Amino acid sequence: SGGHRVPRSAVQLLAPVGDPEKVICVGLNYRDHCLEQDVKVPKEPIIFNKFPSAIIGPFDDIVHPEDSTEVDWEVELAAVIGKKGRHIQEASAMEHVVGFTVANDVSARDWQIKRNGRQWLLGKTFDTFCPLGPALVTKEAVMDAHNLRISCSVNGRVMQDSSTNQLIFRLPRLIAWVSRFVTLVPGDILLTGTPPGVGAFRKPPVFLKRGDEVRCEIEELGVICNKVV
Repeated sequence: SGGHRVPRSAVQLLAPVGDPEKVICVGLNYRDHCLEQDVKVPKEPIIFNKFPSAIIGPFDDIVHPEDSTEVDWEVELAAVIGKKGRHIQEASAMEHVVGFTVANDVSARDWQIKRNGRQWLLGKTFDTFCPLGPALVTKEAVMDAHNLRISCSVNGRVMQDSSTNQLIFRLPRLIAWVSRFVTLVPGDILLTGTPPGVGAFRKPPVFLKRGDEVRCEIEELGVICNKVV
């Protein structure tokens, strides 16, 4: 109605889903991201997770851990589950999605790749390592989730610029796959993977430092922008 409005500058936007039961992530899910690492395209989805405590709002600060020197960015399309299901069939999988949002799968590469037995969890789930937002866009409002421009810039320099049409495993396959192992419930968040251009595989590598500003954008879904502190 326009009757109850406040200026954006007067409010703090929270993550559209702040306390999900699960944050499920997919690794190596863009063809061009596999190419930049010189690794084979996976035959099955590579699944890992973040803890919900990593989630922050679309314009909140990313806290650079004292324990890491290799903090990296990963813009990702995030799907939010709206309907409970287990052993979901691909043909009906999108019925279980309520909408989409922008995510940054912030990653401490030293902990992901070199430490903790090379298990990914700790490197992925430091507090503040999952900015989300700026809003939950319902699936009916998105023309084609598998054909959206997706990009990330650091301090105004474009680092990632691709399209979700590069996804190896699309949402129906991912939802069917994950639901073989766990029950998906409303509010669960599925991060679908990142395109090429992350800092770890640049020559030389580039990592985030305090004072940097990371801007992640997906066509039709909006922009999140987070300062590293």
